[in-house]
Amino acid sequence: IETIHAAADAGADALKLQTYTADTIAIKCDGPDFIVGGTGPWAGFSLHELYDVAHTPWEWHQQLFDVAASRGLQIFSTPFDATAVDFLTGLGAPAFKVASFEIVDDALLRAVAATGKPIILSTGMASLEEVAHAIGILRAAGAMETLVLRCTSSYPAPDTSMHLATIPRLAELTEGPVGLSDHSLGSTAAVVAVTLGACFIEKHFTLSRADGGVDSHFSLEPAEFRQM
Repeated sequence: IETIHAAADAGADALKLQTYTADTIAIKCDGPDFIVGGTGPWAGFSLHELYDVAHTPWEWHQQLFDVAASRGLQIFSTPFDATAVDFLTGLGAPAFKVASFEIVDDALLRAVAATGKPIILSTGMASLEEVAHAIGILRAAGAMETLVLRCTSSYPAPDTSMHLATIPRLAELTEGPVGLSDHSLGSTAAVVAVTLGACFIEKHFTLSRADGGVDSHFSLEPAEFRQM
């Protein structure tokens, strides 16, 4: 709740949650394909462990929606399966985001499209062919408004990996609005993206990186968000 108030004070237009539980998104498994590799802050976690730590309890959602509305913020979420779509529809979510890891989940795409709500589609894990396929699935299932996000699925994403010049190409491919899901540090990438036609910027947000949390290391603090 304190984070929502800080986001409103910092000038945010909207706030996005993620709606899942560890059991709706992963299985308990310690096999190599289910362990986060590399040297980052998530290294060594099993996916189930990471999602269990990171998830927002479903019983919190109603209050968070109410507080955001009281501050004039649009609030919506990223569902990861049909049960989350149904739950968020019951809360009156005005839009849905599909995460880039889920862009090939045709059943999820059809479920969000069936709501008739605007859809924000992240493309960090996708080829151009997969983006085109997902747009086709959404439109065939009744989606009326879709916004595609350029995204680099690294946490944090180095500036050299952002490839922002693809933003106009995405707009051409999808014949619709394009934005940026920005996991880079600071706000340079967001500013450059706007000059290339991005009309929507998504940034991870925290009261203080020193507080910790699974995404704190690449999140903006309130003063930084306000400056952006």
